[in-house]
Amino acid sequence: MTIELHTWNTPNGRKISVALEEMGLPYKVVPVNITKGEQMAPGFLKLSPNNKIPAIVDPEGPDGKPVSIFESGAILLYLGEKTGKFLPKSLAGRIPVYEWLMWQMGGFGPMPGQVHHFIALENEQDRAYGLKRYMAETRRLYGVLDRRLEAHDFVAGDLSVADFAILGWAWRHPRHKVELADFPNVKRWYEALMARPAVKRGMDAKLD
Repeated sequence: MTIELHTWNTPNGRKISVALEEMGLPYKVVPVNITKGEQMAPGFLKLSPNNKIPAIVDPEGPDGKPVSIFESGAILLYLGEKTGKFLPKSLAGRIPVYEWLMWQMGGFGPMPGQVHHFIALENEQDRAYGLKRYMAETRRLYGVLDRRLEAHDFVAGDLSVADFAILGWAWRHPRHKVELADFPNVKRWYEALMARPAVKRGMDAKLD
């Protein structure tokens, strides 16, 4: 049964295409053109009441019944539960996955996203304060990640959905104006993930 991935070519969308490829789940992309406001369409709002991409529809959800899920973190946890992949079975093993997934959702996404916003402004005065604030916080978050990866191959020990979540945003490091050479452990982690065939397929998938 093919999962529908309602999305657009954004970091949050890439998290899910990478996860689906790594988990070997069949899926088809249903583009939601956020530049044209399609995320506000009534049909999409039934799937994602917060009018944000991505959302998925799994025709073979719990008890074999169709289910839709919104919010990328919730989707990753659902897919990990569904497949038994990239989500440890023990509670002790899941704790760091939960921690680093929430770290991404709460910080390493919203903060670089603000960089994306302010860097696109034409008015220099409008840009200056926002870029100073959010670029500093984005670099701080890269530093947090770099320290974590100093002693770990992946953020939660073994490769997990938390890595896929963070990768979606690290993928946009050029747009954040961040040189990965400044964060050598992040660079090593990023290059190792991007070398994986399934990650490459997820990154190359046409989402728009």
